[in-house]
Amino acid sequence: METGSITTPFGRRSMTLGMLANQVMAGEIKPAQTVDKWKLFRALCEAKPLLGIGDRALAVLNALLSFYPKNELAEQNGLIVFPSNVQLSLRTHGMAEQTVRRHLAALVEAGLLLRKDSPNGKRYVRRDRAGEIDEAFGFSLAPLLARAEEIEQLAAEVMAERLHVQRLRERITLCRRDIAKLIEAAVEEDVEGDWQGLYQEFRDLIEGLPRSPTTAQLEQLLDELTAFRADILNRLETRIKSTKQRGNADYIERHIQNSNPESTSDLEPSFEPKQGAMPEQDNGRGAVTLEKGRDETALPIGQEEQQSRRPGGRDDAGGLKSFPLGLVLQACPEIVAYGPDGVIRNWRDLMSAAVMVRSMLGVSPSAYEEAANVMGAENAATVMACILERGGHINSAGGYLRDLTRRSEKGEFAIGPMLMALLRANAPAGRKAG
Repeated sequence: METGSITTPFGRRSMTLGMLANQVMAGEIKPAQTVDKWKLFRALCEAKPLLGIGDRALAVLNALLSFYPKNELAEQNGLIVFPSNVQLSLRTHGMAEQTVRRHLAALVEAGLLLRKDSPNGKRYVRRDRAGEIDEAFGFSLAPLLARAEEIEQLAAEVMAERLHVQRLRERITLCRRDIAKLIEAAVEEDVEGDWQGLYQEFRDLIEGLPRSPTTAQLEQLLDELTAFRADILNRLETRIKSTKQRGNADYIERHIQNSNPESTSDLEPSFEPKQGAMPEQDNGRGAVTLEKGRDETALPIGQEEQQSRRPGGRDDAGGLKSFPLGLVLQACPEIVAYGPDGVIRNWRDLMSAAVMVRSMLGVSPSAYEEAANVMGAENAATVMACILERGGHINSAGGYLRDLTRRSEKGEFAIGPMLMALLRANAPAGRKAG
């Protein structure tokens, strides 16, 4: 059978120089060259983005290969298959014949098949008296055999690119995790700096990535995140060095400030009883008593004066750190609607809103007062804002608040992780890189 002869297409299909070039290339098969047809097909599936063919065209090619009687493509075995469109439709799981013809044309155009049309355009075979194939008309698989090395090389390039993208996504995921955890640690440890602004800048970087990013876009994002992480690490390392330089005297002084032996943080002062308030003993812990007859929305006695003395109006009570009001409202936006006139301008407004939320969620006054005594008024209001934000996941708000209060007494509860989790949950939905 002559596989290297030049043939022109039947009917209205015109001959092109590309078709001629494909036929010439198919005629240059190396002597005794063979290739496993299914191994080659798997390489085609990998290399399809570079070959410009789709998965449905590959399904048609798979059906054509199934009509080739041997597993090894070889010139001596003959390289022409001649199934009808009806048979191809059956082996492509019922694909419409018109669709089969369209994808056959795509395979020919991609240089993966050659047409060897009969005089009347039909696909058939002539056999000799011994029953051997004398001449066949249909589709030649010779281009697959001729381009086997090229196809395997293209498949290797696609797999290498896929592995590169996978590693880029893994490194981006690690960078994202590092940055989020480092910012959370900085907020928890009260490191000086605009961490809320840095977190928003971090979110802007992530959300700027398209849904289907290119390799170049992933590489650019990784470079930006790596530089961002290095900047945060430098800030934290500077804080660590400055802390060491202050020496042991400053460290001892902070210990003296904390006279409570059961405090969960040796670096934080205990919440001292305010002037004019009677201290209560709760498991040996100093606590704040709310003045009787005073409205629940008011601050504990002396707290307003103490806030004016503390930088940023922050109050460290019961070993818990309090956080900037802006950070609390960004993490818990739902509580804003319960503030005076639907606005929260300061901590007094937040505490007033927390009392309304407490009543709405069925938390008893005693449970809230106990939380304020143990955690501090600001932190108790912050926790109520968090409970409101997670209301759909909490069966009993009162029981949950009492549990957090008990855990706070034992030093097993910190507000920072709760706030950061809500801050991430309430951030605008970004597109992931991994």
